[in-house]
Amino acid sequence: MRRFARTLAAVALAAAGVAGTAGWASGTTQRAVTGPPPGSASWRADGVLGRTLPDPGGATPHQVRVFFAGLGDGERQVLLERHPSVVGNLDGAPLELRYRANARALRASDDPRYAGLAAPGRQILAFDPRGRGQVAEVFGDLRSARHVSVVVPGSDIDAGTFDRRGDVYGTPAGMARSLYARTGPGSAVIAWAGYTTPVGLGLDAATGALAEAGAGRLTRFTAGLAADGLPAPVVFCHSYGSVVCGLAASGLGATDLVVLGSPGMRADDVEGLHTRARVWAAKDGTDWIDDVPNIQVAGLGHGADPAGESFGARHVPARDARGHTGYFAPGTDSLRAFAAIAEGVSR
Repeated sequence: MRRFARTLAAVALAAAGVAGTAGWASGTTQRAVTGPPPGSASWRADGVLGRTLPDPGGATPHQVRVFFAGLGDGERQVLLERHPSVVGNLDGAPLELRYRANARALRASDDPRYAGLAAPGRQILAFDPRGRGQVAEVFGDLRSARHVSVVVPGSDIDAGTFDRRGDVYGTPAGMARSLYARTGPGSAVIAWAGYTTPVGLGLDAATGALAEAGAGRLTRFTAGLAADGLPAPVVFCHSYGSVVCGLAASGLGATDLVVLGSPGMRADDVEGLHTRARVWAAKDGTDWIDDVPNIQVAGLGHGADPAGESFGARHVPARDARGHTGYFAPGTDSLRAFAAIAEGVSR
């Protein structure tokens, strides 16, 4: 009976936290975008090359890579022109081909949210207009980079807020651009908004359903980088993005996993992540995430605080950061530490 009473008390605490902490009743429920890229049915049925094309929903990134390696430039161009949405989002396809395919898809879009993404010179590695829109952008020369980082954002991020002007360092593009500016040549940073994020701080943000869907997409994305022969990445995970990274940790192939402003990673400690990556955590004293209960009961909450001593993560200083989205702001101790981790200095 005592154990049952303690469980009921924990459930009540979780419900109170969700309903009363930082406005956690204000979100709207989202449906995760999953599955292969848009246009996959037409791709599968296309016999233009006289051979079967790799199934976007079933082929591994390595199999995709092998397929494209066997094509000539003209054949690749044919597929790009006929199926830009598939080629641009197909993990394992050549980087340069994906950039060109996504530029083509963006130019063809009449959605004003994507006008900025279509600007010349942007290296868009993924663009999926379904739902609220998903995007990945590369800063730097990914092909020649000795060090690669991936930034995974949290709630309220989609194609329309990917690089918004307000709250810049709370956006994936803003975080990635700031990190790249600090690291510079020899490094490349990918802003990855490739999953359906929670909107507001409702039940989606307090539960793991969207994170589970996002974890599968993130592991496939990093497998595509590996198939293309790129260095194993350092993965930076902000806020709800750290829940995604916690669930994906064992399959990311990352050298380092860095979480900031995390509500939890759905693990009790570093060992529970089942990863060989070095795990780092940052949380500044003014971050409202510190008011979120670190519990996981009846599907609510995300578990232990990764910045807590008992979790076992390496400490990242964040005295200069301000609020929940200040970790990548220029001049902060957290950004300096992130850059050192990204460049392999802090190992």
